[in-house]
Amino acid sequence: MYRTNVDVYDAKTVTALLRKWKTRLECADARARLLVDGYHPEKEIRTAEVSAAVAQVAAIPKVREWMVARQRECVQFGNLVMEGRDIGTNVFPETEFKFYLDASLEERTRRRAAEGVNENLAARDQRDSQRATAPLMVPLGAMVINNSQLTSDQTSHLIISEVRKRLAGKK
Repeated sequence: MYRTNVDVYDAKTVTALLRKWKTRLECADARARLLVDGYHPEKEIRTAEVSAAVAQVAAIPKVREWMVARQRECVQFGNLVMEGRDIGTNVFPETEFKFYLDASLEERTRRRAAEGVNENLAARDQRDSQRATAPLMVPLGAMVINNSQLTSDQTSHLIISEVRKRLAGKK
């Protein structure tokens, strides 16, 4: 894996690496961050190299279990917003506010290319949808938002408006 030269196709070695890591969760600048051996890989996790390996590593059940446990630990910091392909179905299926963001394949490819990442999103979608552990799917009770024609600010405003509307209805 990144920085360790571990073969991402070797599930036993990847799993052993997880057990070896010393991790610490912290909250900085209103963001939960996972430090691995004292290092936060914020920039690396968005690189083309990591993106290319994500599907393979994420398909390892022990990796998914490890990640879900780390993600669930984030609640110690209070209310939070999380993004991810299985947050509403696997990590926090009971959460009150779930949003499933989607966009056309062409738009998602354009956005990823603008980030400097060139990956086959159609193949990733298929792999993630068919994996045995926590497959990609729309979470039960989620509001589906196709943001192909929306900016990130417009998408954020739509989500915030929906949360406020639901909260106002509870009063």
